[in-house]
Amino acid sequence: MIRLQAQPASAAPAEHGEGPIWDAAAAELVWVDITAGLVRRGRVDGDDVVDVAEHRGGETVGFAVPAAAGGWLLGADAGVTRLTAEGEAHALIQLTGEGGGATGTRMNDGACDRAGRFFGGTMAFDERPGAGSLYRLDTDGTVSTVLDGLTISNGLGWAPDDRTVYLSDSGAATVWAFDYDLDTGTFGERRVLLDLSDDPDGVADGLVVDDEGCLWTALWGGGQVRRWSPTGELLAVVEVPGVENTTSCALVGDLLVISTSVHGLDEEAAAAQPDAGRLFTVRTGVTGSPAHPYRGPLGALAQV
Repeated sequence: MIRLQAQPASAAPAEHGEGPIWDAAAAELVWVDITAGLVRRGRVDGDDVVDVAEHRGGETVGFAVPAAAGGWLLGADAGVTRLTAEGEAHALIQLTGEGGGATGTRMNDGACDRAGRFFGGTMAFDERPGAGSLYRLDTDGTVSTVLDGLTISNGLGWAPDDRTVYLSDSGAATVWAFDYDLDTGTFGERRVLLDLSDDPDGVADGLVVDDEGCLWTALWGGGQVRRWSPTGELLAVVEVPGVENTTSCALVGDLLVISTSVHGLDEEAAAAQPDAGRLFTVRTGVTGSPAHPYRGPLGALAQV
């Protein structure tokens, strides 16, 4: 098994950093600060990430994906928001049954498949079991529920051949693998790929799939990212020094960019982890693909 150690990047720390993606069209790394409601943009400079801009996307922003029509689509608050390249946020879709303030639900994590469909998952603010769902926004603007009964719908990624999709539910400490039909965007038979319920190092959070079909999963509470084979064999561990809550990761070529969080730490723990909330990077020798953009016409969504 390979062991690596990540180093902190120059970009300013977030409170609840999450969801880094590589936006190839913009040639930027994009990530979010969930509780601050911010979308962050950075430039990759060698092994470093340097701040470019930040934009407010909502009260909370769970994730961002590129939009083929320009800008980004956000899983923000309890629905879908468009963020223009100039930084203007426009709420497009409010998901029925989601929201409700501090006792309700919010968008948490998501991604687009190769066909350009947008998938976004939800969770309850109090993390109560079964309150989360996974939704699909098709390229014609249709919204469908893909899965319900989740707790913390989290990392989402597809195998390189698009025949398998992986979903992390942090509340269930599980990463599932589903058969996937790219033609229809439907999830098929489900199996448990990783069961971390008895793992003392934490639970699976965000993930990315590399070009070899292996999964890199951030461990909330574990201060590390792990690489797994498609059959669940542990292949590599990336230590993130001095940080407890690693939240997600992205591959920019062979550069693994890891987001972290100070969220939920008490004052003493936060003081002991001054780099919590920063991005970290490490060279892996394994490449990954850019984030797939949403390919639907955004103008029509404003009428949903």
